[in-house]
Amino acid sequence: MIESASVGTALLPHNAPPSFHVLAKPTGAICNLDCKYCFFLSKEMLYPGSRFRMADDLLEQYIKQLIEGQRAQEIVVAWQGGEPTLMGLDFFKRSLAYEQKYLPPGKTILNTIQTNGTLLDEEWCAFFKANNFLVGLSLDGPRELHDAYRVDKGGAPTFDKVMRAAQLLQEYSVDFNILCTVHAANQNQPLEVYRFFRDEVKTQYIQFIPIIERATPELLPIANEGWGDAHHVRPLYVLDGSLVTDRSVTSEAWGDFLMAVFDEWVRHDVGDVFVQMFDAALASWVGLPSSLCIFAETCGNALALEHNGDLYSCDHFVEPKFKLGNIKQDLMIELVASERQRAFGNAKRDTLPKYCRECAVKFACHGECPRNRFIRTPPSAEYPNGEEGLNYLCAGYKAFFTHIDEPMRFMARELQLNRAPSNVRRYMAEKDASFARAFAQAGRNDPCPCGSGRKVKHCHGKTAQYHERSK
Repeated sequence: MIESASVGTALLPHNAPPSFHVLAKPTGAICNLDCKYCFFLSKEMLYPGSRFRMADDLLEQYIKQLIEGQRAQEIVVAWQGGEPTLMGLDFFKRSLAYEQKYLPPGKTILNTIQTNGTLLDEEWCAFFKANNFLVGLSLDGPRELHDAYRVDKGGAPTFDKVMRAAQLLQEYSVDFNILCTVHAANQNQPLEVYRFFRDEVKTQYIQFIPIIERATPELLPIANEGWGDAHHVRPLYVLDGSLVTDRSVTSEAWGDFLMAVFDEWVRHDVGDVFVQMFDAALASWVGLPSSLCIFAETCGNALALEHNGDLYSCDHFVEPKFKLGNIKQDLMIELVASERQRAFGNAKRDTLPKYCRECAVKFACHGECPRNRFIRTPPSAEYPNGEEGLNYLCAGYKAFFTHIDEPMRFMARELQLNRAPSNVRRYMAEKDASFARAFAQAGRNDPCPCGSGRKVKHCHGKTAQYHERSK
């Protein structure tokens, strides 16, 4: 973190949020990779003829306005893309200089960067370590799963380069986490993916992000080809349509993926490995606000800044109708605090279908991200055709949050008693042993000891998790 003692803060609008987050894209959508599922590559079409490099005067304005618009003690400067390392090290050194120039006494800055890792070398890693950067490294699992979609401009695999980046980050003791997208190629290998990160990459911090590429019937055939430079027809991706590409994760697979990883984590890794999704869920069970905007009741405090100063409502809504303005003409904080942006954030709560409002796990989900709310709810007496605005991932999330309820309640109690949540590992071991004893005594047609209400032969008796005993 950088500390300084220079200027104070400007007067803030009365309705300005106490803090907000901006993902700055200094190269816009420009990237040295051509990942097939990366619809953000198509955002290049928003700026025809652009050099796609953030100018130095805009960099200074951005840092200055970001700092002056925050009430929070810690300010996050977050870089993403495209691929931000294409800007070169000197760009980020200038950014640090502007942070020193404008940071007031008593406040700190945390610098973060999301990267595909293919350009990282010793010089980059030494810089990250010296300046306490938190690095997000994109990696989709073992070689064959990662290389399924994450390729370079020539279609060549990138796994070896990313693994080299992970090794360098570890050698230089850089704080980094893994960002793994979940899609059609890896959705059915949750434990292979998780154990690879834990045992081979040896990371402690993991984020899982579902890939959902929306499309209209007219766009779907083109969208299925991918969004990169390799395709001669390249439409601008916008949040429209109720269909998804073949690469997109299914709702059921997303829920199964999270449940499988959770079951492994809760028995072996709580306290040693930190999965962002599980940490956010635990906060909800404790009664705290979610650390992830997708699970918050409202949103609107996580925005995106393009390379030319255009500010958008959200990183997932970088399209013309969600452009708030440009920070070269309007102060960033005024755009953040604008009625338009506040309405954008409140719409997440206000447009939630009744089906969701009455859901038992609403407290943990809140309908997830609005970008994924494009299917209809199941029919009901009140809504024979269902309601609009259900999340595409609803079934998966509902299964996941229901599945984790008991261990989450246990960990929440441990926290309230000032005890370690990792005690859940012993609790789960005792529970598993008790189940195994009950299962060993159960016949195929007896109720399954898990409490599902199904017969053993139709429940755990179908799996190899426990010894099957016939009568």
